[in-house]
Amino acid sequence: MSFAEFDLGAFETAPPDRRGVLAVRLDRICRDTGFLVLRGHGVDAALIDGVWHAASGFFAQDSTAKRRLSPPYQGYPYGYLGPDAEALARSKGEDTPPDLKESFNGGPLSVPADANRDALAFCYQPTLWPDLPGFRTAWAAYYAAMEDLAARIMRAFAAALQLPEDHFDPFIANPISALRALHYPATTTAPLAKQQRAGAHTDYGSLTILLPQPGRKGLQVKQGQIWVDVPAPKDAFVINIGDLMARWTADRWVSTLHRVVATPGQAARQSLAFFHQPDWNAQIVPLDGSDAYPPVQSGPYLMEKFKATGV
Repeated sequence: MSFAEFDLGAFETAPPDRRGVLAVRLDRICRDTGFLVLRGHGVDAALIDGVWHAASGFFAQDSTAKRRLSPPYQGYPYGYLGPDAEALARSKGEDTPPDLKESFNGGPLSVPADANRDALAFCYQPTLWPDLPGFRTAWAAYYAAMEDLAARIMRAFAAALQLPEDHFDPFIANPISALRALHYPATTTAPLAKQQRAGAHTDYGSLTILLPQPGRKGLQVKQGQIWVDVPAPKDAFVINIGDLMARWTADRWVSTLHRVVATPGQAARQSLAFFHQPDWNAQIVPLDGSDAYPPVQSGPYLMEKFKATGV
C-alpha cells in the first residue's frame, strides 16, 4: 500500500470550496489508515536540524553519562530510559521481552497556575536536562514548534469532522504533551522471540507527530493481517491518530497498531516523536453523542496507559 500525503499549508491557504474538498480527503485518510505523511508543515529546517543534532549528541555519550539522567523513581515520566526499560506491547496485553531502544523524554515547557496535585505529580514533573551545550535551547524550540503544529493539525481535524475549526481549541489550551527522542542501536544478532525495537502498540493521545530518520526503514503499521512499511521521506513528518482521538470520534477514525521491527543486521536508527495530549482536565466524550465509550479525563487516562508499559 502507499501512504497518503496531506499538505497542511495548502489546506490552510485554500479557498473555501477547495478547503472543503481537502477536509473530506483528510477524513478519509483518518478513517482508512490513521497514518499520513504531512507536508507543508512550515517548521523551520534549521530548528529541526538543531534538535536532531542535539539528540544525536546525547545518544553518542557513554552509558554512564546518559544514565545520570535516569528517572529518580519508578513511574517518573521524563529523563533517560536505557535498553531493557520498556516493552510497549505490554500496553496491549502482550508479554514480550524489553524493546531494543533507548530514549530521552521531556514534558511541557510551562506549568499552568491552576494545575492540580495529580498533574503536578505526573506530567508537570521537571524534565531532567543533560549538561550538553545548546541541548535545552534546541529541545525547547522544537517542542514549542510541535505544540503549534499540533494545534494547526487539530484545526484541520475539526474541519475533517465537519466541526468548527476552533472546536478543539478549549481542550488543548494547556496540553500535557511529551517529546521523545528515540535511538535504536544497530542489531548484530537475532532478537529474542517476540522482541522488537518497539513492540506493537497504539499511541495513547490525540495524535503523534513523528520525525523519522530519512530513508531508514523499520516503522510498520498493521493493515488487516499484514505489516506494511511506513515511508521515511525527507522534509516531512509522519502523523498518526492516537487512542484518545479514536475514542473522541467513536472509532470513526482509527488508532492503528504499529511497531518498529527488529531483524539482524539493521543499522542504527533515530527518530523524534511528539505525543500530543489534551489538557489534564479535558473531558473526552464521543463527538457523535453516542455511548460508544464512557467519558474519560485526559490526564488520568494517560497516566494509566503510561504505567502499563514499564518493565
